[in-house]
Amino acid sequence: MTVNFQYVNTDVSETLSAFTEDKLERLANKFEFLISAQVYFKHDDKDHKAGKICNIELSLPGPRIFATSNKHNYEVAVSETINDLTRQLKKRKEIYKVH
Repeated sequence: MTVNFQYVNTDVSETLSAFTEDKLERLANKFEFLISAQVYFKHDDKDHKAGKICNIELSLPGPRIFATSNKHNYEVAVSETINDLTRQLKKRKEIYKVH
């Protein structure tokens, strides 16, 4: 699976990229129909309690799947986003089993 990272209003972090890529590889091993992922890390200066935003868009057969989370820490935001994507992928996998 191809993973593309974009950092908006924040510094590039190799550690964060590796952490996210590891999580996405686990997801790709569980759901073999994934093609690629677009990951966006954004920093919102206006949100003082959270402000660390992670957006992930997955390409797969059919419509794309998208999830986002806004937390106080990028690692927590990535984990929350991956959990949301996993939930959506389980629903999509059930649809594939029916047909």
